[in-house]
Amino acid sequence: MTFTLWPAIDLKAGKCVRLLHGDMEKATVYGDDPAAQAKAFEESGFSHLHVVDLDGAFAGKPENADAVEDIIRTTKAKVEIGGGIRSLETVERWLSLGVSRVIIGTAAVKDPEFTELALNLFSGRIVLGIDAKDGRVATEGWDEVSDIAASDLIKRYDHTSIAAVVYTDISRDGALTGANVEATRALARETSIPVIASGGIAKAEDISDLLACRDDGVAGAILGRSLYERTIEPKNVLSLEGVT
Repeated sequence: MTFTLWPAIDLKAGKCVRLLHGDMEKATVYGDDPAAQAKAFEESGFSHLHVVDLDGAFAGKPENADAVEDIIRTTKAKVEIGGGIRSLETVERWLSLGVSRVIIGTAAVKDPEFTELALNLFSGRIVLGIDAKDGRVATEGWDEVSDIAASDLIKRYDHTSIAAVVYTDISRDGALTGANVEATRALARETSIPVIASGGIAKAEDISDLLACRDDGVAGAILGRSLYERTIEPKNVLSLEGVT
């Protein structure tokens, strides 16, 4: 199984930010030109980008479309987009603009009918976003925590055309405290869908630990604050055996 690194570009009011534990009031701004940041990641050697419309996640619809379109025009990297994707029209719009794949999170919990329809119409281009607090799935920009276990949600969609699962440990997100390797591995073992780790990744050793889980189904990692704060140097992780 290949292992892909996805630099994260989180958008709030058109700016590149990182949140702490998903708290919009604890946002650190890293730049006001997301397209330039995307190009910088590409020039560092990354071929994939993980973009999140944070405002859209709370609003339930795209709020940073102009910034996302600028990213798509500026870079040749494959872009996945999440945040506020809760209608077929939104999915179709992003894919028509050149996004490689679309992440569905809240709707996968609250609107399974829409999610199944999107999976049927856009086979292989839908990613399941599972954001968890203490193993329970959070929704609405992480404002609400459901009673659904992450493992149960992934089983619900296990035999569908979902391209991958992005699994975020909210308690570690933006904190640079290290990846939750064990929880990620455990979830990956529950499904045949490739799982991408997110939250807490702070150093190259975290990537090495996740790489060791490839046989369990861990297929990548999202890098956020670690790249912006330079606790991870791109060349040091892109050169690891098995990384794409």
